[in-house]
Formats: sequence, structure tokens, C-alpha cells
Amino acid sequence: RILSVGAYSPSRIVDNDEVCLKIDSNNEWIVERSGIQERRYAAEDESVLDMAVKAAKIAVERAGIDPSEIGVLLLASCTYPYLTPSAAVQVAAQIGAVGIPATDISSACAGFCYGVGMASDIIRSGNAKYALVIGAEKLTDWFLDDDRSIAFLFGDGAGAVIIGPSDTPGIGPTVWGSDGTQTAALGIAPSFIEQRKDPANNVPMLYMQGQTVFRWAITEMARVAKEAVDAAGITVDQLDAFIPHQANNRITDALVRSLKIPEHVHVSRDIVTSGNTSAASIPIAMSRVVSEGSAPSGGLALIIGFGAGLAYAAQVVTLP
Repeated sequence: RILSVGAYSPSRIVDNDEVCLKIDSNNEWIVERSGIQERRYAAEDESVLDMAVKAAKIAVERAGIDPSEIGVLLLASCTYPYLTPSAAVQVAAQIGAVGIPATDISSACAGFCYGVGMASDIIRSGNAKYALVIGAEKLTDWFLDDDRSIAFLFGDGAGAVIIGPSDTPGIGPTVWGSDGTQTAALGIAPSFIEQRKDPANNVPMLYMQGQTVFRWAITEMARVAKEAVDAAGITVDQLDAFIPHQANNRITDALVRSLKIPEHVHVSRDIVTSGNTSAASIPIAMSRVVSEGSAPSGGLALIIGFGAGLAYAAQVVTLP
């Protein structure tokens, strides 16, 4: 089960009015289309690694364990700028967990839930007692601030959880998958190789076919979320919280309607103040739920991540 959660958000707050200094838009349009009022931007010299380490240290401290007890580290990110070595091995070293198996997960916004599923299986197999799963992103490195299609959506940050043994299962079966026929809907392009071969190409930047992703999310992800609830052997009435990837408030609204989530279930809308932080969005939102007491410790939460690939993963978890 998840024993603890920690999050780190950069100090710089960027509201919609500031974003609109570079794009032809306004606060009302951004709020209507996404629900976002502000987001956090990392400092120029603040990296994915820096944010991941800060979130990880909080999660480790709250779990009451020593970093040396961590048996595996999984780091979900699509914005770490180096192909190798992985970010995970460097985070492990910086938090004092040298020598453990550590690897990155490149599943974009679904990455954190992929990590939770993998960590749960690793612990069940006996290959580790504790697992550290991190989602960390610096999306501001990967888009132009005058790109009207996406500049208002994204923010930076990191979140982390410690997963450990439990007398009763605290992480339900993972419902996950992908649709590789829609790779063109969301990603980073061109590749560094393409840019090197022809300097006339733009440097790699984030792109998104917003309507394609939106339609896919509101139709397919409702089915995936329902399957995750069924796989956990519960009903939506038994949930205490719904913590979806913070992609867009309109997507969240559509999922709430499709799943018929009752009013007593807390629905995370961290996107309002954090923006879309890709793989970091679910643990950041979960940390807020726990710290604000929006759902009880030991309560059940449905988490679901979805994004570039297109890839998705969902599970029901017990809140720390």
C-alpha cells in the first residue's frame, strides 16, 4: 500500500494574465477551456532532478523509513532531457539509496500510475520491501511561451510516494494499456537526431492535437476507470476520492458524469492552481488531498493517468 506521499511545487506562480502577455487569449477563455487559474514554473536553474529529489525526501521522511531501506526506485518523467544515464539512478544517489535498482518510466501523463502498478507487483514478488515512485516534470523547458495551443496548460513540479508491505492489499489491480495508432496526437518532436541532421528543423518541442486527446480521454478513460473500480471489487459509492491526471477540468467533469461519482466523493481539481504537470499531477494532487484532509487516511481513491502514447493506467488505492 501507499505509506506516504510528498510533493514539491516551484515557488514561482504564473497566473493567466501573465501567460496572456505572450499569447492572444484572456483569463476567462483559459478558465473556461481548462479550469486553470495559475500554474507553477521552475526556476531556470531548477531541474527535473532537483524537484524529484525534493519530493522524494518528503515522502521518505513521512514514511518514517531510512533511504537505505528502499528496494527499488521508479521515476516517471517525459521531460528529463538526457537519454542516459537515467534520472532515477541519480535521484537514488542523491537521497542516500545508492546501489538500488532504479529506472525511468517514459509513459508521459500515465507514467506515475504505471510506476504504482510496477512497484506493487515488485513488492508482492518479494524483490523489495519498500519502493519509491516519483513523477517529476519540467514542462516549461519543452514549449514556447507564445504557443497559443498549449502555453496556458502546463506547469512544473514533482510528487512521490513510498509503497510498502501491508497486511491487507492497499493497491488494486492495475488496468493499463496503450493505443499506438495515435502517437501523432501528443508528443515531443522532431527528434534530436532529426534536428542534428538538418539544423533547419526546429528544436524538439511539445505538441498536442487537443481535440483528439480530449475526445479520446472522455470516451476511453471512463471505461478504463470503471474497469479499475470493478477490478478492485468495489463500487464508485465506496470511493472517498477521485484523483485523475490533472489534464483539463472539462475532462474531469466528463469522467465524473460518466462514472456517476457521488457527491460525497472528493474530486481533485489541483489543475486550478498547478496546471497540467503530466506524470507529476497525480502525486501532487494526492499530497494535497492528504494534507488538507479532503479524504480520510485509509480511504479509497481511484487514480487514473492518461496521455502521450496514447497510454493509460488506473487503479484503486488506499490513501496514506
